[in-house]
Amino acid sequence: MTPTAPGGTRLILVRHGEAECNVNGLVGGMRGCTGLTARGVTQASALRDRLLRTGELRGTLTFYASTLPRAVQTAEIVAPALGRVGDRPVGDDRQRDGSSGGGPRLVLDADLCELRPGDADGLSWAQFAERFAEPDWDVRPDQPIAPGGESWSGFVDRASDALRRVAEDAATRPAGPGGAVVVVCHAGVIEASLLRFLPVHPAVRRLKLRTAHASLTEWRVEDGAWTLDRYNDATPVPDSRLPGRSGSDAPGPDRDPQQA
Repeated sequence: MTPTAPGGTRLILVRHGEAECNVNGLVGGMRGCTGLTARGVTQASALRDRLLRTGELRGTLTFYASTLPRAVQTAEIVAPALGRVGDRPVGDDRQRDGSSGGGPRLVLDADLCELRPGDADGLSWAQFAERFAEPDWDVRPDQPIAPGGESWSGFVDRASDALRRVAEDAATRPAGPGGAVVVVCHAGVIEASLLRFLPVHPAVRRLKLRTAHASLTEWRVEDGAWTLDRYNDATPVPDSRLPGRSGSDAPGPDRDPQQA
């Protein structure tokens, strides 16, 4: 891992583990998301165990998660690995308001959620295709996914603005620049960060990346400049630890156009 430059803030984006909506082919907004599969819990637990072993995120200054259940559950699993140096690991009794344990308080932020699906929320992707015209966001990025839902361009603006806000807030805290900020979020949020903060040509609407579940993407933010230090850093999980296979082993978005 590239060392953080003096004065820089480490912003680590964690994709949630495999979710029930991923496996069941559902549009996973607040209605459609019911949390992680057993496999997703194993993936998040493997990441936590790695982080406890390496200490690479120990001393996290601030800790955020999307409000979607799959992200909240992942955050609660990895939380024990984020305690300050000298703190005991945070256990299952940790409160989201930070009232117990020595780690950072978990802040739930709706602006870190995946693309908002509006009336498509909770539908199967087959039902979505029947009821709504699937938008071609490479041609019309401003078209909403469904009534009441977001467009791709609106989502990229919202998600990247939220990440910028989180990074700027961390730089003003008493610990000062240099602290780690951990955000448990979604493949779409990670792609939005790459589109916004890498020198990607404006004509490129989507990168169509396949970001692994429970993987790490790390930015270094210093004086308004964003440098990508790592992407898609996933923790291998031996087959013997996985409770079951879920079809394709390929990581990343389970359905286009909405990432998961």
